[in-house]
Amino acid sequence: MKVLVTAGASGIGRAMAEAFAAEGAQIWVTDVDTGALAAVPEGWQASCVDASDEVAMAALFEEIMAHWGGLDVLCANAGIAGPTAAVEDVALADWRQCVSVNLEGAFLAAKYAAPMMKAQNSGSIVLTSSTAGQYGYPFRAPYAAAKWAIIGLMKTLAMELGPYGIRANAICPGAVEGARMDGVLAREAAAKGMTRDAVYAGYAAGTSMRSFVSAEDVAQMAVFLGSSKARLVSGQVIAVDGHTENPDPKI
Repeated sequence: MKVLVTAGASGIGRAMAEAFAAEGAQIWVTDVDTGALAAVPEGWQASCVDASDEVAMAALFEEIMAHWGGLDVLCANAGIAGPTAAVEDVALADWRQCVSVNLEGAFLAAKYAAPMMKAQNSGSIVLTSSTAGQYGYPFRAPYAAAKWAIIGLMKTLAMELGPYGIRANAICPGAVEGARMDGVLAREAAAKGMTRDAVYAGYAAGTSMRSFVSAEDVAQMAVFLGSSKARLVSGQVIAVDGHTENPDPKI
């Protein structure tokens, strides 16, 4: 199995790559963090690529085709948190950057993966959305808008590519322990005049399982969706979030 994970050198993407590798897959990761790329395991292919740069993405897929001759699983995982601010305080440049990386990055990955998968009449595309793609999130307008759009993109890919044996699904992680969420918590605390610990508690209390999730939890779902065990699972939005009940922490 040949697997590409965008933003795969750290965080959720790294966990996805490691989980697929544990199943014996060949791994190719991209990232913009050259330090993280330098630390990926021996045997992985690694490329420094901005997922929102079409020229770079086109070149990446040409390289994958030349090296591998095809692609079985695409995990379009690249994303950024974007600004945390009231909508009237969000700069258009920040909005565009957030939407570009989160949404256009997924579009470009799918755009260039599709012909490769069509040629082999098989493939699985896994898009990383968010529980922000299922609920509105105060102070996170650009991120929520992009993650909702990911769902629409995924549903369209599933319908368009299904006749070619290609499946498309979206994973919606909830609050994931790690550096990115730490930054989100700090910014939300500042925007809402709360302590970081209070915001953390609010996120956990907003799930029925009263818990954050780990990157590994998300990765295991990606492995399932990329496997033959999910051969007829397509067009689905699958949350890995401990069941979010309240997406707007109040405590």
